[in-house]
Amino acid sequence: MSSVFVIEDEFHIRDLAVRALAEAGHVVWSESTGMGGLSGVIEKAPDVVVLDLGLPDVDGAEVLRMIRAVSNVPVIVATARDDEREIVRLLNAGADEYVVKPYSGVQLEARIRAIVRRTAVAGTENRLEVGQLVIDLRAHSVSLDGHELELNRKEFDILSFLATRAGEVVTRQELYAEVWRQPYGGADKTIDVHLSWLRRKLGETAANPRYLHTVRGVGVKLVDPG
Repeated sequence: MSSVFVIEDEFHIRDLAVRALAEAGHVVWSESTGMGGLSGVIEKAPDVVVLDLGLPDVDGAEVLRMIRAVSNVPVIVATARDDEREIVRLLNAGADEYVVKPYSGVQLEARIRAIVRRTAVAGTENRLEVGQLVIDLRAHSVSLDGHELELNRKEFDILSFLATRAGEVVTRQELYAEVWRQPYGGADKTIDVHLSWLRRKLGETAANPRYLHTVRGVGVKLVDPG
């Protein structure tokens, strides 16, 4: 499991996060102020930071800026506003992920696992292989049976995320949160359209899948067709 530093001034939210993450096996530290949290992050060097934006001493966005000046640690920002423009601004400012308050311990832990998984992949040789499908994360290229595929950004991100969890069923909620970085909101059609384009480029269909298999009512998984 990972080490997590939670910076949150509301006691009941901080307590919920700390308890949920500790019960899931993470090492957890917490602080209720921005400056205390910044010092803790520098001292403890956690794997992930959960940062509230509404802190009593320093604005959370400023704390994010200060963390980014000294560390590349993945940061999940917690915001009370489900505002797309604000979320995009924070992601552009250096946040890696976000949760909207109030959030559940299960949701937060899932976001942390996703970030840790992405970080682990980024620390490898940046190459993922599933059967004859080869994904080069650094070159942002994909080849199948030795032939390069022309994928748009979303198709590449979908395929890369599924490849990090090859053989596992990924829910639509997880896929949308990971690739679009937005709340799910019943975006089935958006996901279906992109999966349809991706299948076409992989030379398969939903009715006759090779790599991309839909699990009805659950999600989709990428498998080695053997």
